[in-house]
Amino acid sequence: MPIDIDKVVGAQLVAASYSWTDDDVILYNLGVGAGNPPTDPLELKYAYEGDLQAVPTYGTIPPFGMMMSMGMVEGFDINLTQILHGEQELIVHGPIPTSGTVTQSGRVVNVFDKGKGALAVMEIVSVLEKTGEPLFTNRSSIFIRGEGGFGGESGPPPGNEAPDREPDHVVESPTLPQQALLYRMVSGDKNPLHADPGFASFAGFERPILHGLCTYGVVAKAVVDSALGGEPGRLASYKARFTGHVFPGETLITRIWDEGDFLAVSAHTKERGTTVLSNASVRPRT
Repeated sequence: MPIDIDKVVGAQLVAASYSWTDDDVILYNLGVGAGNPPTDPLELKYAYEGDLQAVPTYGTIPPFGMMMSMGMVEGFDINLTQILHGEQELIVHGPIPTSGTVTQSGRVVNVFDKGKGALAVMEIVSVLEKTGEPLFTNRSSIFIRGEGGFGGESGPPPGNEAPDREPDHVVESPTLPQQALLYRMVSGDKNPLHADPGFASFAGFERPILHGLCTYGVVAKAVVDSALGGEPGRLASYKARFTGHVFPGETLITRIWDEGDFLAVSAHTKERGTTVLSNASVRPRT
């Protein structure tokens, strides 16, 4: 098997630092759908440096290069066409500065046997250089098709099931036909699955698909704007499972349930009715 569990689990990822500026934050915000309509004060807060704030899922950007370095871990031999983002959890430990530098360390936490594939779980902690305190913790679960069946643990159930009642908030978020082309430049995720029709076809999709982390960001913005009073700093943690793909140009429908100490969230495409993000929870900062 291309994955040597004994070597991979517990392995350290290549440490890295990451710096960003106001412009990087604005570009990310635009990459997850901010700025529409362009004269709305709420949208200008994401797209103009006057009172700039980051969509909190900007916290997934600094560790992305480290996450992709998992292919350098001894014991991994991964085919890029067989990789899908399975789950993502982001903990935001404090206010996100619109410019700064983080130092980062990470490790492979576990590899679960999902039968048809393996699920590799990585944890990366990003420490703000200026304060020496953690700013983000990311736990990313990457599904690798065709690498399951090795007799390992299947992992915990996803949890966070949506309540059996009408949601408290429903938000429509249109994406641009070129959204994936924009997001790949903003995020550094140059996987050809999101740009090259031939590669997408080879991977089993009729055309390039939107990045899972772009969907994750679009939904986070919908939650902040509708259920957290438009205050990005109120999002303390956000966990979600990717259950389907989005084609650029589709509209995402985000449904939100207020469960007291957390918000339950799911999202589906308006055009196909396909659930693309499920078992999601957002915990507000108190």
